[in-house]
Amino acid sequence: MKLFWALTYFLITASLSAQDVAVLHYKGGGDWYSNPTSLPNLVKYCNAHINTRINPKVESVETASPDLFQYPFVHMTGHGNVYFDERDKTNLKNYLISGGFLHIDDNYGLKPYITKALKEVFPEQDLVEVPASHEIFQTPNRFPEGLPKIHEHDGNRPQAFALFYEERMVLLFTYESDLGDGWEDPEVHNDPETVREKALKMGANIIYYVFNH
Repeated sequence: MKLFWALTYFLITASLSAQDVAVLHYKGGGDWYSNPTSLPNLVKYCNAHINTRINPKVESVETASPDLFQYPFVHMTGHGNVYFDERDKTNLKNYLISGGFLHIDDNYGLKPYITKALKEVFPEQDLVEVPASHEIFQTPNRFPEGLPKIHEHDGNRPQAFALFYEERMVLLFTYESDLGDGWEDPEVHNDPETVREKALKMGANIIYYVFNH
């Protein structure tokens, strides 16, 4: 109960001032630190285009840290193994069911590890695909076909999966899209500006959805 009211207080006060977002520092050997310019660039884009007031200084936060509850939105990426120990699992679950949101973006090769890890956090739930008709693809930018394709990866169609708690989306997993690569500085991947803009607009939709729910 104390945890719930602490997060509630934070979310209320955060709406009156700059909000903070963070990158999840997880265990397992996966490169949680990949795409270092991604989230800062998305923050700049959102502040400029959808009237958010997000702190441009993006921090990292460990899965088991009580500081996790300071962030209404946490981003996770990487290519390799993900491991949540018992403290990680408890803290992450409490964070999500108390009002937090985790966006996981597969930077290529993350899916088998993260799906297994999430099953240990929410053993009674499976990731469910988010249809293109969902509001996260409609506002403030329209994506009538759903999640956009940013990088080739295995050539499969991009998919968005979610976990829900009491009908609230608490986690979004974006797969075969690689939004984070599209958010990076232009010289990192040499993506055309149209591709980067598409990735940033989808990222803005995710931020908009989280901050309005």
